[in-house]
Amino acid sequence: MGWLLLFTSRTLSRKLAITALATLAIGGVIAWPAANPRIASAASGLPFDDIAGSYAQADIISLYKQGIVGGTGPRTFEPGKAVTRAEFASMVVRLFGLESINASLPAFKDARPDAWYYGAVGAVSQLGIVSGVSANEFHPSAPVTREQAAAILVRALRLAAVSAASASVSYSDASRIDAWAVSAVRTATEAGLMQGDNGRFRPLDQLTRAETAALLNRVASRSEWAAQFKSAPKIGLQLGWQYGQTTSQYIASVSRSTVNTLVPRVFFLDSGSSFSESIDPALVKWASANGKQVWGMFGNRSNADNTHALLSSATNRKTVVAGVASLVQKHGMDGINLDFENVLPVDRAGLTAFVSELATALDKIGAVLSVDVSPDQEDDWTAAFDYAALGKSADYMVLMAYDEHWAGDPVAGSVSSLPWLERGTDKLLKSVPASKTIVALPLYTRDWTIYPKVSSSELSIADQTKYIESLASANRSWNDEFGQYIYTYAKSGATHRIWTEDSRSLTLKSLSAASRGTAGLAYWAIGSDTPDVWPSIRNAYKFASFKP
Repeated sequence: MGWLLLFTSRTLSRKLAITALATLAIGGVIAWPAANPRIASAASGLPFDDIAGSYAQADIISLYKQGIVGGTGPRTFEPGKAVTRAEFASMVVRLFGLESINASLPAFKDARPDAWYYGAVGAVSQLGIVSGVSANEFHPSAPVTREQAAAILVRALRLAAVSAASASVSYSDASRIDAWAVSAVRTATEAGLMQGDNGRFRPLDQLTRAETAALLNRVASRSEWAAQFKSAPKIGLQLGWQYGQTTSQYIASVSRSTVNTLVPRVFFLDSGSSFSESIDPALVKWASANGKQVWGMFGNRSNADNTHALLSSATNRKTVVAGVASLVQKHGMDGINLDFENVLPVDRAGLTAFVSELATALDKIGAVLSVDVSPDQEDDWTAAFDYAALGKSADYMVLMAYDEHWAGDPVAGSVSSLPWLERGTDKLLKSVPASKTIVALPLYTRDWTIYPKVSSSELSIADQTKYIESLASANRSWNDEFGQYIYTYAKSGATHRIWTEDSRSLTLKSLSAASRGTAGLAYWAIGSDTPDVWPSIRNAYKFASFKP
């Protein structure tokens, strides 16, 4: 069972605040004004008075100048002091060029949102670089041992670790290395990151601040790594559907996101041979001025009859294709996102022909075609979709990796559990190249009533966070298999459960898509997010693309 969350009006009203001194924290300690390299002036020329003669003096100065480490007080570094887990996490985040993540749902009960290290802990824990000491505790003030440091850096650098079964080390105190750390210690040693002391590794010794500086500067000095630390993440295509927002609201939401391809809902099928259009030229103009593309969404409102009338008639298909292509060219859009759902199995050939014809027409005017598809469950819902044939015609296939459990589902469950998403992705990749595949993620979830009768209501991620904060109490647990928090609570005599989507769950989904080499991500729907989602996505892509 998870730890019990107690929410009070006092905690609800408390804003995320950091004291003035804590805002100066660098490397997990206070960077006192006198220690700032721009204003510090000492006869020694050193930023700290207690590092002269230290074997790590040059390392400390180098990292200090880069803003990776700081002092513990006015002109003091305390090189012999043990580095804490919070400090080490903060240094790793800055060294690797990651963004701090102020997660809307705290991962650990002892790392609260008002702590100076909260953002760093969020970043490293989401990526699996530094895990908690338990499911709910991080122990931010605990020291870091040498074997723990080896494991953290091996994970952060994505070094290929020797399998635990075959790993061995030649240190005289090898028997003191915990079994889980043997592989990491050997890998870190072979990579030249860590070395012994007179033949001993001292695995359980606390890592000092001087040792930390020497270790991290060794990493920072590797040119092939340093270049990647400083580079911007390559996030690929990032589609964001517009839904329930005005143009100005949508633009504001896109502006604070990773989205580089706007998908406004502009065309809807009205009959077998006609469609309505609602294109806002101001949106297209804004996108062009801001270096973003517009792929107008063409939907069928899930109307199977109108869709059948279109797909079963070559004449109707020709009329609609010509009309869509003409409007795309007229308004200067960059492409179309085809969202036909509830298509009858009998229309499989017609859908394949329509996509081929639309792709050809759009290609002639320099526009692209993306096609939305559900994960193939081999049932009537997806029977009309010939994934391989559609993938050959379309420029991109967008896998709608959500609604694993949908509104009206008699079984309560996740909207998009990680194993379900990965099964759907892998199945699509058997028919469509990864370079043409976009994985769409949910910015929503469902609040399920699981007793006495199953029912659900939809919650955006933003509303989910507010709702959870409003609860008097709830049991929470992190499900490693699903990659989600699960909240269970009681209300009005009924038992409720929420399989959450948040920046942590979306990080895992993003890492999954990136590791498979897909073309990018899409989001249903923009404006439903919390601010921590977007830096988490960028961190995921930066981490996934790192090459040791």
